[in-house]
Amino acid sequence: MYGRGGAQFSFGPPATPEIIKNLLIANGVVFIAQLVGPRVGFDVTGFGVVQPAAVWGDFQIWRIFTYMWLHSPTSILHIAFNMLSLWMFGSPMALVWGPERFLRYYLVCGTGAGFMIASLPFLLGMIGIPSSIADLTGITLGASGAVMGVLLAYSFTWPDRQVMLLFPPIPIKAIWLIPVIFLMEWMSSATGSSNVSHTGHLAGVFVGWIYLLNEGRTPGAPTLQSFVHKYRRWRMRQKIRAVHREDRDARTRDRDDDPRRFH
Repeated sequence: MYGRGGAQFSFGPPATPEIIKNLLIANGVVFIAQLVGPRVGFDVTGFGVVQPAAVWGDFQIWRIFTYMWLHSPTSILHIAFNMLSLWMFGSPMALVWGPERFLRYYLVCGTGAGFMIASLPFLLGMIGIPSSIADLTGITLGASGAVMGVLLAYSFTWPDRQVMLLFPPIPIKAIWLIPVIFLMEWMSSATGSSNVSHTGHLAGVFVGWIYLLNEGRTPGAPTLQSFVHKYRRWRMRQKIRAVHREDRDARTRDRDDDPRRFH
């Protein structure tokens, strides 16, 4: 992770707050329970994943919360990447915000994403877009929705801080972190090699954004008004450039039409 000037490089945060340590431990304990549970007759993963049909069809509401503590028991990379991101980007946020504010935000982003994952197929059906059986019975698990909310808060708090991507290993400003992640996800899904929950990631970002705006304690969080203002400024610059081009073209035509030649 780079500093503002890019001159110093360090891997990870300078300190790990207790709330981050506790979240890492909690996710690790649940992951072990997922591995051990089936051997003692209890399917922890099946009990806690988000499944739209189970949440709203059988009213198993707890799933929109429990899914965020579960990870794929067949791939250590799933929990590893989520916990690495939580540690690297959550630690600075928790140091600045304090444990209570950070935990509240983390849980709201994760649970809000779970709610959106479970509800979206039914919401689409209400506006005339039918959902497939796969949409209703598909399962989602992982802390990615909550972690994406943390990445969003980090990018709004330190937009000009440079961070080093792992794949590809290039430095970018933090404000571009979320767009780059979505771009890489889109490229991966286009090749058919991804099983990422795009709804969960988008929902985590959306819920986090709304939360930060409503809280009003993160000045870097852009609002709709700020987007409109930036768009109007961009349109004004485009018009000014167009006028300059027209003036330059007019001067060029006048010079070409001038019968006098200078040597």
